Amino acid sequence: MQAEATRPADNPCIGGHFLTFLLGEELLAVDIRIVREIIQHGPMTAMPLMPHFVRGVINLRGAVVPVIDLHARFGRPPARVGRKTCIVMVEVQRDGERQDLGLLVDAVSAVVELPAGAIEPAPSFGTPLRRDFVQGMGRLGQRFVVILAPEACFDIDDMARLCEHGLGALAA
Repeated sequence: MQAEATRPADNPCIGGHFLTFLLGEELLAVDIRIVREIIQHGPMTAMPLMPHFVRGVINLRGAVVPVIDLHARFGRPPARVGRKTCIVMVEVQRDGERQDLGLLVDAVSAVVELPAGAIEPAPSFGTPLRRDFVQGMGRLGQRFVVILAPEACFDIDDMARLCEHGLGALAA
């Protein structure tokens, strides 16, 4: 994953297998190599003073795992939990240390293979997400899938800064 994080943003993504999922009507994907498992949505413990996109924490086999509401993380209203809502457990790296995160999504779609030739660089405009959150656009038949850049979307330091910013606003 380190090699991918240092790849210039204007180069196409490397092909591979991706887990696709839905946020509303949008089809998004993450590299399957960071996905650990998919679990049913269940009770979460809310944490005080967390940014609005941290839905809470869950106990996953004795580990406390934060759950990120991707709707809220991407600047939208919080997700509404439905029948197909689930949590995609991913593993991200921070300073060489592994961090597990849960991603609250509306529904998991499928694991797809996208060859490098089916992946275009992130467009400079017109995507529903911050450009640095988009690693590329994969062609699936007549549809495009937004491939997320985990090093930006799930950057622990970036999320911690948002927490600190929220605490600073409360103190003011």
